[in-house]
Amino acid sequence: MKKLVLLTFTLICMLCIQHQAQASDVNSVKATIVKHAIEMGVDPAIALSIAKTESGFRHEARSAHGAVGVYQLMPSTARRMGLNPYSLNDNIRGGIMYYKMMYKMFGSVELALAAYNAGPGNVKKYKAVPPFAETRRFVSKIMADYNRQKVNPDPAVLNAKAPVKSLPKTPAPVPTVKVQDAADLQAEIIDDSPIEFDISTQTLAI
Repeated sequence: MKKLVLLTFTLICMLCIQHQAQASDVNSVKATIVKHAIEMGVDPAIALSIAKTESGFRHEARSAHGAVGVYQLMPSTARRMGLNPYSLNDNIRGGIMYYKMMYKMFGSVELALAAYNAGPGNVKKYKAVPPFAETRRFVSKIMADYNRQKVNPDPAVLNAKAPVKSLPKTPAPVPTVKVQDAADLQAEIIDDSPIEFDISTQTLAI
């Protein structure tokens, strides 16, 4: 009985540690996405929504069609962009870059997402979101998440936009002057002569 309790407790601890590690990994991926999106001039909310739908922020994700990483890039597409899809940073940059290219091509978030999923050729052919069930689900899911984020921004976006708090400035210490061993100070008046001072052993320490 004791062994069973101990085994159960150990399994629970392992699951908790694994969950915490996964949460940490997701937060790290989100922060990287937001960083690159801002640098590349793309709304970080749409960048996060695409990654969430594509992979759930899992860089180890692989599709049956051969797409890899957070943004499910095809290795051939990534190579044409001069990127390594198996590198987390390259995968994220590649996904955001490809979306940005599609947006510039079609001038619409929905059409850019449709082109991301079904290819720009199909969007040009139909002059709209292609009538493919998978593509329409893809666009609908991302737009729903994107609109939610506009109301309730992801913490990763809020953290990136939060102002950096500077530490309060402490006033510089005022230097002190000490006078030590001032002794034997004598003055003598001789008739109408100017006053003469005989000063000996006067030291100043600062």
